[in-house]
Amino acid sequence: MKVVILYGSKSDVEFAEPARALLRELGVRFEERVASAHKTPDRLLEMLAEYERSGEELVYLTVVGRSNALSGMVDARVRHPVIACPVRMESFPFDIFSSLRMPRGVAPLVVADPEGAALAAAKILSLADRELGERVSRWQERRREEVLSADGEARKGWR
Repeated sequence: MKVVILYGSKSDVEFAEPARALLRELGVRFEERVASAHKTPDRLLEMLAEYERSGEELVYLTVVGRSNALSGMVDARVRHPVIACPVRMESFPFDIFSSLRMPRGVAPLVVADPEGAALAAAKILSLADRELGERVSRWQERRREEVLSADGEARKGWR
């Protein structure tokens, strides 16, 4: 089982660091690749065919800026879940619609936060891995404890 992180270009890699960090923390195997649905469609399709023939349980996490053809193309060609995580760019308008508006029969999930996308991928894989599910639950419990601790600080006036 693993998460395959597909970037549309090298410039998208930095945005996904929170996803990689969470996958490492949860002990989820992942591998990273770069392929463009626009510039290298043949290579993308070859990669996807290799992954699909592998017999592994996979979740694809597509990280792409601007026009998100990658997520739809991946989803249309694989049987495994695809989670689109569109890159938010300061210098270019954020195009969420190219991730949300897919043709009939193409259904990538969309999670705009990289850490949230990694969490969703881990939860999907945990359906077949009880230990991973327990790690996810412990991670979520730590997040709840952080909120409760912050509330305690707030009640004391942040001293």
